[in-house]
Amino acid sequence: MNTVSTAPIEIKNLTRRFQRKLALDDVSLAVPRGCVLGLVGENGAGKTTLIKHVLGLLTAEQGSVRVFGLDPVANPPVVLSRLGYVSEARDLPPWMRIDELLRYTQAFYPHWDEAYAEKLREQFNLDPAAKIKHLSRGELAKAALLIALAYRPELLVLDEPSSGLDPMVRRDILEAIVRTVAEEGRTVFFSSHLLDEIERVSDRVAMIVQGRIILDAPLDDIREGHHHITLRFSQAQLKPPKLARALSVNGSGQEWSVLCNGGRQEVIAEATGMGAQVVEQRSPTLDEIFLARAGQGAPKGVV
Repeated sequence: MNTVSTAPIEIKNLTRRFQRKLALDDVSLAVPRGCVLGLVGENGAGKTTLIKHVLGLLTAEQGSVRVFGLDPVANPPVVLSRLGYVSEARDLPPWMRIDELLRYTQAFYPHWDEAYAEKLREQFNLDPAAKIKHLSRGELAKAALLIALAYRPELLVLDEPSSGLDPMVRRDILEAIVRTVAEEGRTVFFSSHLLDEIERVSDRVAMIVQGRIILDAPLDDIREGHHHITLRFSQAQLKPPKLARALSVNGSGQEWSVLCNGGRQEVIAEATGMGAQVVEQRSPTLDEIFLARAGQGAPKGVV
């Protein structure tokens, strides 16, 4: 039975193969209520496959998927009525006008908020008489987000919602998502290969590489738990220095950049003991952390 405490999305030990390709490798992930979880990974990493399981479009081969405590494959009407979805494809009926699309979609949702839909339409500057087939890519993305938001779903699932769009349209879409979350307290599962998007809208981040979750933690913890240190040696080093807590070491000769996971002082002490001088310390970007983690193939859940 579903309870208030049930996480909107709970995935446990989910594995999926497509013939010989391992698309998802023992994935466990929970999206807490009221959380914006950003799922980041390169194209082909398994993000869309994971989302298809959440939507009930794919049946779990191994493991389990629960949305609002329910199996989305066994209970599609109940689950989908509480969920808003925007895909990268933005597959909308091309023959409809914007106003027709709104009326058509409204018929499926008893909690459709007509005033809110109109507010979003004006905010997105969408002409009600414009036909879907004549919309630009940016307008199409806004229309898809509009109909996903207008019935005020408890859970919003976004699969690369701004992929291929120009920066101005991306900004408008992200602002709409942020505003909705801030004002409504909704739960959002947001997938993207664009690290700046994830960093802007998410309060929790999961990183997926080759179908495996390599990191899952609050964004603030990820930022605070990683450090970028630049070292300079008096003599050129023929090989990268080996430091116990380093996720990645790059450079050559006398100067090397180290991205470490926690233990900043331990890394500095270890490097100093090797004859290095610390010439710079800073917080790494989420992009740098992802690249370091992806290269290391770090264990699941390690922060």
